Amino acid sequence: MAKFKIATPAGASFSTHGGDYEYEMEPLDGIDAAIVEGPTDEDGFIKFAQDADAIYAKGMRFGKKVIDGLPQRCRAIVLGSVGVDSVDVVAATQRGMPVTNCPHTFIEEVADHAMMLLLASHRRTIEQDRMVRESRWREGRPALLEIPRIMGLTLGLIAFGHVARAVAKRAKPFGLRVIAYDPFIEELVMVEHGVLPCTLEEVLAQSDFVSMHAPATPEAEGMLKEKHFRQMKKTAVFINTGRGPTVQESALIKALSEGWIAHAGLDVLEIEPPGNNNPILGMTNVTLSAHTASASARFDPARKLHVGRELALILNNRWPMSCVNPAVLMNTKLRRWQPISMERGPNS
Repeated sequence: MAKFKIATPAGASFSTHGGDYEYEMEPLDGIDAAIVEGPTDEDGFIKFAQDADAIYAKGMRFGKKVIDGLPQRCRAIVLGSVGVDSVDVVAATQRGMPVTNCPHTFIEEVADHAMMLLLASHRRTIEQDRMVRESRWREGRPALLEIPRIMGLTLGLIAFGHVARAVAKRAKPFGLRVIAYDPFIEELVMVEHGVLPCTLEEVLAQSDFVSMHAPATPEAEGMLKEKHFRQMKKTAVFINTGRGPTVQESALIKALSEGWIAHAGLDVLEIEPPGNNNPILGMTNVTLSAHTASASARFDPARKLHVGRELALILNNRWPMSCVNPAVLMNTKLRRWQPISMERGPNS
């Protein structure tokens, strides 16, 4: 029996190589550790993980019930994704338990995908393809004569994290003016990237393309509503490669169907996969992909190796590289936040 048990729900998530854990175990070479699969239901997993030293979170939601049920010896929750919405980070923080993700692994791919959706939506690629296949060859050129050239148009970014910055870098050679809204980023950071800081209202009103990059946090859920789509240009294209729940999908559907905006390029939806009754599936002014923006040949190796490195650090009592929460508890005597040492148990 291995010295360290890394508990994970059975089955792979977003994986092409199955659950052999070859990549994750590579950085753990020399550490007496094993990744062991358990049940995917809450009660079953809690019972299974009572002797776990760390959690490899995938395939199920790790809410407060699961996190509170983890043993004192459990040191961290490690994710193989950028998004952390499958884990109750607040509950983990209250336990003094670090939660890690893969923040830098897929930035280039997602930025490429956002630009692909921007260009495909602007030049109506799918519509043009359909015209050719349906023997409507002569309709293609007149349809595009209504569309301005991309040079000189404005791209507005909502949130200015790593992906948005990579999108801004890609947009510049196309001659796009780039503006951004992010209340959590210093304006000088945007300026350093050649991006003009703006209010949300300015981004919505001025942009020919609005690209959503807000993370899936409770504060950002349903962030864009009817009133926001009404502020956009009627010729605007809305792009989302972030998280579907950051947008009120009913408002987006209304905006597209009633002509408040012209088009949408969406890699994410509010409910995934969408039901057959989702109106978006029947809209000709929407370009869709199946939450695939991060996918590439390096997807599995890169993220799984990162997971293994984080686990190796944690099991060696070292701080992980990509902690998304402060992993702190309130010191009631000093009335300030203080780090919890990795040498101590989360409930110490």
